Amino acid sequence: MHIGIAGVGLVGRVLALNLLSQGHTLTLFDEDNAYGDKPAGMTAAGMLAVFAELESAESIIFDHGQRSITLWPDLLEQVGIPEAYQQKGSIITAHPQDYKELDHFIETLKRKVKEASEIQLLDRRELTQLEPDLEQHAKAFFIPQEGQVDAQRFMKASSDYLLSHANVTWHEETKVDAVEEEGIIVDGKLHTFDWIFDARGLGANEQVKDLRGVRGEVLWLDAPEVKITRPTRMLHPRYKIYIVPRPNDRYIIGATEIESEDKSPVSVRSSLELLSAVYSMHSGFAEARIVNMVTNCRPTLRDNLPNIEQNNKLTRINGLYRHGYLLAPAIVEKALNEGISKM
Repeated sequence: MHIGIAGVGLVGRVLALNLLSQGHTLTLFDEDNAYGDKPAGMTAAGMLAVFAELESAESIIFDHGQRSITLWPDLLEQVGIPEAYQQKGSIITAHPQDYKELDHFIETLKRKVKEASEIQLLDRRELTQLEPDLEQHAKAFFIPQEGQVDAQRFMKASSDYLLSHANVTWHEETKVDAVEEEGIIVDGKLHTFDWIFDARGLGANEQVKDLRGVRGEVLWLDAPEVKITRPTRMLHPRYKIYIVPRPNDRYIIGATEIESEDKSPVSVRSSLELLSAVYSMHSGFAEARIVNMVTNCRPTLRDNLPNIEQNNKLTRINGLYRHGYLLAPAIVEKALNEGISKM
C-alpha cells in the first residue's frame, strides 16, 4: 500500500521502519527537517526503565515496556546501529536520609508486578563490584532487565535510512494543517493514501482531545573523571534524577517533569537541582563540562497513557508521555495489528 505518515518523530520513525519491512511505500510529512531537534525523541535519554517507571504508572506501561525491550534490537539492526542498544541493567540509589523512601519505592514496584522480585538489593561491596565509581554509596538496588537506547544515534540513523530508501518520500519542513480519514491536508491541499497515520504528538493538539505537553529538561555533561556504565537513578525530594552514560565520557542528566508547554531554556532552579544532585552522586562531576542544556515537551493525555485511535483507514497514535522509547515499538506493533494488518 501507499501510506501517509504525518509526524516523523520517534513514533513516526518506528512506524516507518515497521511499514517498510512489510513492503509498503511511504510518504512522510513533518514540520521539522530530517535532522532537526524539534521531536521529543531527540531530547530523550532513551531509558528502557520498565520497572522504575512503575511507581507512578499503570501496569500497561510495564507490559508494553517489556515487549518494546524485545523489539528494539531488530529496529536498531535495521538502521545499522545494533550497538546503540544496551541491556546491562540499571541502578537505583539514594542518600542515607532517603533510604526509607528508597525501600518504599522498591516495595511499591514489588507489589505491582511479580517480576519485580528479581530486583536485587546491593550493599557497598556488591555495588562497587558492579559499578566501581559508585563506591561512596552504601546501599542500592540493581534492576537487571533494564537498559537504554542511544536516542540521538537512533534519530540520526533512522533519518539516514529513511532518506535513502527507495520507497520513501519525505516532505521536510512541511506543516500539516489537519489529518482526516480522507487524507493529509497541507496548505489546503488534500493528499490521499491507502492508509494514514497521525503521529504528530503535540502537533495534533487541535484534533486530539485533552492533549497537553509536559516540559522536561536535560543536561549533557562531558565528565572524563566519571566512569559509570549503566543508567543510574537517585531518589531526590523533587525528581527521580537519572544519569545515563553515552560513549566518550558523555552523560545525560535529567529529568524534570513540569506541567507546562513552555520550551524556553532550562531554568536556574532546575539546573542547580540537577547539577547538585549529580555532584552528590559522584564528586567527579564537579569538573565536568556542561556541553548542552535541552528543553522539550512530551505529548500527554489526561490519563498519562498512550492512545491508539482507529477510524476506517486512519490511525492516530499519541500520548506516549515520558515513556517514548519504552513504549514506541510495542504501541506501533499494537496499532498495526489492530488496523492495517487486518486489510
